[in-house]
Amino acid sequence: MRLLAACCSALLIAALAAGPARAQFGPGGPPAVGTVVVAQRPVTETMQFVGRIQAVDKVDLVARVTAFIRERLFTEGAEVRKGDLLYRLERGPFEADLAAKQAAVAQAQALLRNATLTLNRAQSLLNTPAGQRSTVDDALASQASYAAQLLAAQAQERASQINLAYTDIRAPVAGIITRSALSVGNVVTPTSGPLASIVSQDPMYVVFPISVRSAVDLRNRYALKGGFAGVAIHVTLPDGKDYPEIGKLDYADPSVNASTDTLVMRARIPNPLRAGAVAGQPGSRELIDGEFVTVTLAGVEPVMALGIPRAAVLSDQQGDYVYVVDAQKKIEQRRVTLGQSTPAVAVIVAGLKPGEVVVADGLQRVRPGIVVNPAPIAAAKPAAR
Repeated sequence: MRLLAACCSALLIAALAAGPARAQFGPGGPPAVGTVVVAQRPVTETMQFVGRIQAVDKVDLVARVTAFIRERLFTEGAEVRKGDLLYRLERGPFEADLAAKQAAVAQAQALLRNATLTLNRAQSLLNTPAGQRSTVDDALASQASYAAQLLAAQAQERASQINLAYTDIRAPVAGIITRSALSVGNVVTPTSGPLASIVSQDPMYVVFPISVRSAVDLRNRYALKGGFAGVAIHVTLPDGKDYPEIGKLDYADPSVNASTDTLVMRARIPNPLRAGAVAGQPGSRELIDGEFVTVTLAGVEPVMALGIPRAAVLSDQQGDYVYVVDAQKKIEQRRVTLGQSTPAVAVIVAGLKPGEVVVADGLQRVRPGIVVNPAPIAAAKPAAR
């Protein structure tokens, strides 16, 4: 019992001694925070919209004559060049028709030559007792008639040549060709519908609707900065990856859609082959006709605006606010109004003045009215996107 009592007394004394020692290691002094100075910063103004990729050229291949398909000379899904021969139709009937029309031309030429000789003879005899004005007039009329017949025969020959040329169906544009709707041996007519389609690949269009208010804002902001040339188009792909090529605006609808109060704008953007890809293979190019993307309109040249790091801005039900450090190192909550901002820089329209200091790091350790230990941090560089 005496040993147990001695142990308890030793533990009690140790506990009492340890209490004050732990208290000495508690937090002491104002919390440390990282701050930035409110100043003019270069900011690239941006606006985001949902858009769709659209091919510049999309052509349906349709037969212009009625004939059998004799050959198909392309691989479905491959890239074809402008002028490539894609289908060859039967040529026999059209070659025979052309030969008949050429014969009709030769006959009309022979009749015209004979009429011309007759007219020359009649004119040479006109001033002799054997000559008559009526004979000359008849010869003139006959020559004119045969000349007209020759023109008609030549026109029919040209039509036959055109129909014969239609038996070779060539690519009117470059791009990827779809699968063939009909196989070799089928009869096609001008009413059979498309045999296949060609979708151009490079460049592509980016089409997106914007509200009239946004369109007016863009017009006012960039009218003196080059208009369309003052705006760069960036695309974010469906997987969230930023597309490296930059597009340029080239068209805006002249009319407002009454049901949505929007305007459709269009940009042209390059769509080159991916590194190591082979033209015509699936996925050889990044942009696909009909694909949904996120479109970001960004000014080509940054503008100077009053800004702070985006991380310094907090929000609640009443709006946006920041924590300002005054001359006594005391925290003040300040309501602010934001302008056209970027993911890195918040543009301040109202609520702050140049030279004021705001908390950008350690926000979880501050509240209005407390004193802090501020230390400057490097301001985040403005992002271009």
